[in-house]
Amino acid sequence: MKESAQSTSVHAIRRRLFTVPASVSLLAVLTLVTIVFPDTVPFMANAHGAESESQVRQRFVGDWELISFVRFPEQGGEVEMDYTGRLRYDENGYMMGLGMPRDLPLQAASTTEQVTGGFAYWGSVSWDLANQRVIHHVEGSPGAAQWVGQDNIRYYEFDGDLLMLSLRDASGRVTATLTWRRQ
Repeated sequence: MKESAQSTSVHAIRRRLFTVPASVSLLAVLTLVTIVFPDTVPFMANAHGAESESQVRQRFVGDWELISFVRFPEQGGEVEMDYTGRLRYDENGYMMGLGMPRDLPLQAASTTEQVTGGFAYWGSVSWDLANQRVIHHVEGSPGAAQWVGQDNIRYYEFDGDLLMLSLRDASGRVTATLTWRRQ
């Protein structure tokens, strides 16, 4: 009988310790968990529903393979560019991106002239979380020297192991989207 009473009191204590009152919102509980155990919930949203910069940065870090490059002409429709490429973001806040038309080697084989095409650049990276933008601060670009010292702004979106980077014109219209798969 004594053991049963002791067992009941242990259950009562556990209920009091682990039961959340109805007046406490789920958001408050999630915020507390994120603050107390930040490393156990690496991609949990903060109290405002947005990821922190360190969480976003961590999602970018790694190697990516270009699986689609689509342009959206002003007159409408879409044009698949048929590119291949690689993208890398490192833990120190730097990136490099390379891409070229898949048929570039065939074009080069049919002429004695030098054939170029695609993009290649590198630089440091920053984020504008409020607008879901990643900013590539171009430090070098052998194919587009005019990019050096400029910012290449990309609007980002994640979908599983995919990263979509979109370009927009001055009016905000999406002009191209590059879709990358994590390697």
